[in-house]
Amino acid sequence: MQVGYSTMNNIHLARPDDVARMVEERGFDSLWLGEHAHIPKESDGTYPGSADRKIPEPYKAMGDPFVSLAMAAAATKKLKLGMGVALPLERDVFSTAKAVATLDQLSGGRVLLGVGVGWSQKEFENTAKMPWVKRYSGLRECVQAMRALWTQEEASFHGEWYNFDKVWCNPKPLQKPWPPIYVGMAGPTGTAHMVEWGDAWYPIDIGAKDYGNKLERFRNALRAAGRDPAKVPVTIVLMGDVNLDKMKRYRDLGVERVVVNVGSQAQTNPLQNLDQYAEMIAKLK
Repeated sequence: MQVGYSTMNNIHLARPDDVARMVEERGFDSLWLGEHAHIPKESDGTYPGSADRKIPEPYKAMGDPFVSLAMAAAATKKLKLGMGVALPLERDVFSTAKAVATLDQLSGGRVLLGVGVGWSQKEFENTAKMPWVKRYSGLRECVQAMRALWTQEEASFHGEWYNFDKVWCNPKPLQKPWPPIYVGMAGPTGTAHMVEWGDAWYPIDIGAKDYGNKLERFRNALRAAGRDPAKVPVTIVLMGDVNLDKMKRYRDLGVERVVVNVGSQAQTNPLQNLDQYAEMIAKLK
């Protein structure tokens, strides 16, 4: 099992090239950066990841993940570059497809593209093309449109929200047919979409204890859809209590990777426990 690392990408606390270099040197296989182009003030009180539903301060200082991962790529040799997760519905589809493909080409095929719908309805409504209630099917269509741009020399797509006749959109990604799409949605609707069209699953563990049943339900859903679970990797994001026993449990359950997400725990130094986490990697062999 591999171990990745994720920060809130506050460039004032740690430059992404420095973070990437340190992460790679310590044996992590990947660096994952999330995306919020903006955080509406009206969203405060709706954040689902904390008991008081207040938005953690680090969310207000996130750098651009594509720029940061480009710097990470230049500073490393093998480190995989994870979007954990991108919010494609809040971006232009052509610009996103081109940014992903360019990063994949320049990095030597190291991009892992996590995608999600986000948690802030106001943020979504400021930028997205469709209503909030259509976000899951909208993401499916957005990914379908990007896959067309990545695989067709003269790409076209005709859907409900994305509609274009033949275009040239280059470069194409180095990875074929495209960088793997890690679906970062773990609720019932999001998981159903993952089973339908995702390449890999990217759920968040924020204290779940029934690891075996949760993964087995997911794998059974894949089987019911005619998909081989062995061909659908699972990367689980660890938030809160990160410990070796939990990592070993996931390893024994056939999980591809766990990602240590320091998140809002590290508001002043996102690398403060890096060595502690790195020591766990050797013990997973």
